Amino acid sequence: MSVHHSHHIDDPNRTTPPPQIEVLVSVPTPPIPDPSEAMILQVTLPPGSTGTPPHRHTGPAFGYVVQGEMIFELEGEPERVVRAGETFGEPGGDVIHYQDGNNLADAETRFVVTMFGVPGQPMLIPVSAEELEERKPRRAPRP
Repeated sequence: MSVHHSHHIDDPNRTTPPPQIEVLVSVPTPPIPDPSEAMILQVTLPPGSTGTPPHRHTGPAFGYVVQGEMIFELEGEPERVVRAGETFGEPGGDVIHYQDGNNLADAETRFVVTMFGVPGQPMLIPVSAEELEERKPRRAPRP
């Protein structure tokens, strides 16, 4: 889903070319906790890293892969590869984030993510093996 946004301001005093602005993704805002805090993180995954174990976040997250390729999987969605220059997002809350591993065995993957969460609560909340088993029918079929 995309919405047209205006990103140009006339500048009669400009002596250099204007900035080039490209909207990479535009989505309706998922619920944001109240109160909330925003964090911007840079994550570097070593070659072959499986990333973090299944978890959830207290609020939404929006990210951009700077370098490499990340395997990304949310509950109810098939896993996908997000490559450098591509974006990802998740609603947070009750949705399980299954994968965020490096898809490359011989190079680092780096991404930047903006997260909204509840102040004083962990950024990542682990999901138990029992809950994973209980919610197994909600996971998309594996490739």
